[in-house]
Amino acid sequence: MSISAYGSWPTPVTSELVVAEAVRLDEVRPDGADGYLWGEGRASEGGRTELVHRAPDGTTTDLLGEGGNARTAVHEYGGGAWWTSRAEPGVVFHVDWTDQRLRRLADGEDTALTPEPAATRGDRYADGDVAPDGTWLVCVREHHPSPDAPATEVVNEVVRLDAQRPSTPEVLVSGPDFVAAPRISHDGDHLAWVAWDHPSMPWDDTVLRVRDLTSGEEVIVAGGPGESVGEPTWHRDGTLTFLSDRTGWWNLYRWTAAHGVEPLVEIDAEIGVPAWQLGGSRYAVLADSRVVFARSSEGFDALAVREVDGSVTTLDTGFTAIRSVRADGSDAVVCVAGTPTTEPGVHRVATDGTVTTLGAPRDLGLDPEAISVPEPMTFSSVDRDGDAREAHALYYPPSAAHAAPEGELPPLLVVIHGGPTGSATPVLAVGLQYWTSRGFGVVDVDYGGSTGYGRAYREQLRGAWGIVDVADCLAAARALADAGRVDPARLAIRGGSAGGFTTLAALARADTPFAAGADHFGVADLEALARDTHKFESRYLDGLVGPYPDDRDVYVARSPLHHVEEFATPLIVLQGDEDAIVSPNQSEMIVDALRARGVPVAYLLFAGEQHGFRKAENIRRALDAELAFYARLFGFDLPADEGIAPVEIENLA
Repeated sequence: MSISAYGSWPTPVTSELVVAEAVRLDEVRPDGADGYLWGEGRASEGGRTELVHRAPDGTTTDLLGEGGNARTAVHEYGGGAWWTSRAEPGVVFHVDWTDQRLRRLADGEDTALTPEPAATRGDRYADGDVAPDGTWLVCVREHHPSPDAPATEVVNEVVRLDAQRPSTPEVLVSGPDFVAAPRISHDGDHLAWVAWDHPSMPWDDTVLRVRDLTSGEEVIVAGGPGESVGEPTWHRDGTLTFLSDRTGWWNLYRWTAAHGVEPLVEIDAEIGVPAWQLGGSRYAVLADSRVVFARSSEGFDALAVREVDGSVTTLDTGFTAIRSVRADGSDAVVCVAGTPTTEPGVHRVATDGTVTTLGAPRDLGLDPEAISVPEPMTFSSVDRDGDAREAHALYYPPSAAHAAPEGELPPLLVVIHGGPTGSATPVLAVGLQYWTSRGFGVVDVDYGGSTGYGRAYREQLRGAWGIVDVADCLAAARALADAGRVDPARLAIRGGSAGGFTTLAALARADTPFAAGADHFGVADLEALARDTHKFESRYLDGLVGPYPDDRDVYVARSPLHHVEEFATPLIVLQGDEDAIVSPNQSEMIVDALRARGVPVAYLLFAGEQHGFRKAENIRRALDAELAFYARLFGFDLPADEGIAPVEIENLA
């Protein structure tokens, strides 16, 4: 075992390995003919999403080919960019990223079904469902009258289209600020969908409706103030299943016109996840009425089966992060799943727990000792009033493959997930192992407001963004330092998007324990975000901070940009120049303010990147630049064999 300073350990986990043949798995679905389809976001191909078909003999084929990109811009976060037909196995409907038109791919012929929009990418489509006879479909349409249209002019609707040939969309549902998950019953006579209005987000208050397409009569199935519902699914017997957090946890329910709503699975665990993206699926009802579902407890996922008699059995698969659960025959599901030691892959899981891998994760060639496995931690923190409460995190210790000189403690990297309504994910992420394999400890904080711990924990951030999240990140770092596990003089904090805001807020204070920070496309000025962001999140801050402009004083008080006089910690800022969610001016404002104050700062702007970097070369440069930044500040050497370019740090003596 080699001995060298923490941070400088030799490692096979380079930025090149992070992106080499790396794929970001999208949804997976059976194709209806004993094959499977899934989406692969490929960093080495500019971040585009390819649709992959796996034949019954195991051979795989790219369906779109070079330049194809199945990605939707609805809600800017996308999701639900492609789906299949119940009536026509092998037919795929997908949205093309370039023009956002909906297309039908059949027998190698790719036909645009929707009209060319008057404005560039003016009509965006997502989250569709095809009628049982295959002749028509429904989906979400988001209409932008111009490329720079304000959020108040963007219209979201459910539309009906011919599924066989180009047609003019027919509006079926209009009026709510947002619509999602339009689903057609098996007899083709009923439509279910989810809707919500500003200022709610889909994890706050939504409504599930059903319409009789013959009579036009509508009923509200579930939802309303204080209840988040989602993922409606019709079944052949006319019942409708859906998720609701009416008990404080996203659990599974069934509705019939005759008997109303009844619970199917009620447990103190989360089956649902926040609907940042459209088209998600965390459960599947099999042909024999058994239900296979993913559930999260204390930050870790597992698959379980609800038997017809109501009993629930947890499957021993080892998977700790699971999504896109779809029925595959009468005794299995397909899903995207991973573990702390394997990246997500595409798997078929039988109801007896047998796992068949359909799309294997990368063979990274890593020594198992080199992989840091997360340790769940619960620690003491405070709420917005200063009262004691508990918070959660996953701690990844430095790799066991190396050692440091006796008496030296590792630097700590506090990682803050985005959202802020999101969660840490206990699955092998090579980008995280990039740090632990070099001798960093990493703590991924599930601060108050995170998901996976019930609605009450999720709502701890209501009106308290910039307070509770910051308190929890500081408390996690201090807990590890007080326990003697990390070096209190070498604490760093990093986050992207909402996590970037928390990073800045944690640094813009006189009592910050952090010696360095990395802001990835984060929010510096809450007022600017409230005035200039996309429709989906344009009223998100009402719940996190307060109504704007009524609570303008709170926005000013919480914005890191207005506390630069307390900002003395060196900062690196990384930003995409096409980000429509957190615009580049947010990064430029904080960089300019720190420059003026003489605070050490580095700024990297990446061309052609949106909200989150997708191109291999930019992912590599961002990681390596951040490492070079910490090396300068924490005093360790960069590995000579990786060719890492230095990063310019302004104002650094």
